[in-house]
Amino acid sequence: MSLARLAELYGVATSYSPAPGRTVRASDAALTAALAALGVAADDPGALAAREAELAARPVPPTVVLWLDGSTPDWLRLLPERARLALRPEGAREFTAWDPAVPPPPGVHRLRVDEPGGRGTEAHLVTAPPAAPRPPGRSHGLLVQLYSLLSNRSWGMGDLADLADMASWSARTHDVGFLQVNPLHAAVPAAPGGTMDPSPYRPSSRRFPDPVHLRIEDIPEYAYVPARDREAAALREAVLGKGELIDRDAVWALKREVLETIVRDVPLTPGRRAAYCDYLAAQGTALEDHATYHALAERHGPDWHTWPAALQDPRSPATARARREAMDRVDLHCRLAWLTDTQLAAAQHTATEAGMPIGLVHDLAVGVHPGGADAWAQRDVFAQGMSVGAPPDAFNARGQDWGLPPWRPDRLAETGYAPFRALLHHLMRHAGAVRIDHVMGLFRLWWIPGGEAPTEGCYVHYDAEAMLAVLLLEASRTGTYVIGEDLGTVEPGVRETLHARGVLGTSVLWFERDWESPGDPPVPAEEWRTDCVATATTHDLPSTAARLTGDDVRLRQRLGLSTATPAEAAAEVAGWLALFARLGLLAGAPGDEEESVRAVHRFLLRTPARMTGIWLPDLVGDRRPQNLPGTWDEYPNWRLPVADAAGRPVTLEDIAASPRAHALLSVFSAPDVPLTGPPDARTV
Repeated sequence: MSLARLAELYGVATSYSPAPGRTVRASDAALTAALAALGVAADDPGALAAREAELAARPVPPTVVLWLDGSTPDWLRLLPERARLALRPEGAREFTAWDPAVPPPPGVHRLRVDEPGGRGTEAHLVTAPPAAPRPPGRSHGLLVQLYSLLSNRSWGMGDLADLADMASWSARTHDVGFLQVNPLHAAVPAAPGGTMDPSPYRPSSRRFPDPVHLRIEDIPEYAYVPARDREAAALREAVLGKGELIDRDAVWALKREVLETIVRDVPLTPGRRAAYCDYLAAQGTALEDHATYHALAERHGPDWHTWPAALQDPRSPATARARREAMDRVDLHCRLAWLTDTQLAAAQHTATEAGMPIGLVHDLAVGVHPGGADAWAQRDVFAQGMSVGAPPDAFNARGQDWGLPPWRPDRLAETGYAPFRALLHHLMRHAGAVRIDHVMGLFRLWWIPGGEAPTEGCYVHYDAEAMLAVLLLEASRTGTYVIGEDLGTVEPGVRETLHARGVLGTSVLWFERDWESPGDPPVPAEEWRTDCVATATTHDLPSTAARLTGDDVRLRQRLGLSTATPAEAAAEVAGWLALFARLGLLAGAPGDEEESVRAVHRFLLRTPARMTGIWLPDLVGDRRPQNLPGTWDEYPNWRLPVADAAGRPVTLEDIAASPRAHALLSVFSAPDVPLTGPPDARTV
C-alpha cells in the first residue's frame, strides 16, 4: 500500500514548499498521525482500496457548492448520465425534482442524486453569492485591544461600554469609520488558585463572548443590588494610578460576585424575561452545551480531558444528569452570555448611529483551547491529538505550535459545515465586518502530532471552495464585510482566490517591499492593493513610535529575541523617513517623533486601500507592544493598558483630550501638510 497515495486521498499533503524552489517532504510518522486523527489506520492493508471504493461510490462529495454567477460547477458536469436530481430547500421538509438551470436561492440545501439502477446519494448543496460585500468608498478606523482601553468608569480593564463610547467619540469627532477589536471570545476559566490565560487567541469558545467585558452598571438589574463602587474604584486605581498590569482574575472575581447576586436576587421583568427566552430559543443546544461546560468546569476543573470519563461526552446520560443537578449554574452562564450579547449589540448600534459606515470589526481567532467549551461540545468535529501551528520558515526556523486542535475537514463536510456556519452567523450578528485570523486556514492547516515538535507536522487541506461559500453566504445574509489576515507565507493562488471572492487582505507598511528587487525597496503607495486594510502595525508588532525610535529593537535585545542590530534598524527607519520626505509627507524639525508618526499615516492614505487602520496606542505614543511573540513569562503579553510615551496609563477620557491624538486623527480628515510628492490620482 502506498502511504503517500492514501494521504493524498484524505487531503493530507506529503510535502510543502517553505520557499520558491525548495520542497520539504513530510515524514511518514507525520502522515500516519494525521491519518489516524482522521480515523484512518495507515497500517491497514485494505485502507487504500476502501478509500478508493468509497470515493468511487459517491457521485458527489458530502458537500458541494453552486456559485450564483451562472457558472456550471465541475461536480454537476461529472454526474452520471441520466442521473436525476432532487432538492430539499433550506427550511423545507420534502424533496422535489430539481432542474439545475433554475438555481435555488442562497442557502444550504439538501441534494439527492438518483443514479440509474435505483442508487441514491444525498449531499449538502451550498448556494452562495460569488463575492462578499465590499465596503463602499474608503474609511479609516482604530485598531483596539479592548481590555487595554480603560475609562474612568470601567472596572480595571476596558469593557463594552468603553468600546461604545470610543465609537461614538471617534465617529462624531474625527469621522472614524470602524473600530477593529481583538477577539472577544469566551476565555477558559481559571483553575482553583490559578490564573486565566490572557491571550484572546486561545479561547474556550469562539461562538460566545466573554462576560468579563460587561459594563456592570449598564445591566438594568444592577440598580437593585448593593453597589460595589469601592472595589471597582480600587481596581481602576491599581491600573491607572499605580501603573500596574491588568489583572483579569481580579476583575472577573469582582464582576462574577455582582453578577451572581443579580441573577440570584433580582427577578427579570416580564419584558426582559421574554427577551431572554427568545435568546435561549435562538441559541438552542449550542448555548446549553456552553453553559454546561462552565458549570462542570466549576466542579471538575477547566480541562474537560481530566473530568470523569462519563462527563467527557457531552451527550452521555451522566452529562445530562449533571446538567440537571447544576441547572442553577447552567442558567447563570446562559444569562451571562445573553447579557454580553445585548451589550455587544448596543455597542454596534452606538457605532452606526454615530455615523460609522462599518462600525465594529470583530476578530475571529483561528482556533480554540483544547480543554475548553467548544472542544468539548464539538469533540467529534475536532481532530483529537493534533495541534495547529506553522512549519519552519525564513522567519522561524523551529516552526510554531499554537496549541489549538484543528477541525476535521471530513466531519465538516458531512455536516454541511454546520459548526462553521453557526459560528459565523453568531459572530456577524453584531458586526459591520469580521477579520478572519490566519485566513489561509480556510485552505490548509499545519497539523502537529501531540508531543512532537512543529517540524514534525504536515499540511492537511480543507475544501476551500466550500469554506468560502459558507463564509460568503453568511456575510451576504448580514451585509458583513470580510477581512482576511493574510500576512506571512501564503500558498500560491490563495490571495488571488480571496480577492476574487471579495475578501479584503491585510497590508502592513513595513512588510510592503519589493522582495525580488535589489535592496528590497518599498512598494510605491499607488501600487498597494485596493481591497485591503492598510496599517502601520498589528497587535504582534511594535507600535509606530517604538519602531521609529528603536525602542522595539532594544526591548527584543534585552529579552534575547532580536536578530537585528540597532544600527540596522535605524538605517531601515532612516530609509523610510527619507522616502516620506521626498514625497512631501514629512514636515517639521528632523527627529520630530509625532510628525514622523503622522508621516507614516499620510503614506497609508496615499494607498488605494479601502480601509486604513490606526493602532490605538499610536494616538498617544505608547512604546510597548501588546504581545511579543516568542515570550511567555518574560513579557506581560495581553495585560498592558494603553499608555503614553513614558509608560503612564491613559484613559479613554485622556485620549479624547490628547492634542497628540487629535493631531494624528486630523491627518485623515484634513491633512496638515501639502502632499507635494509625485502626481498620483489616488492621493488623498
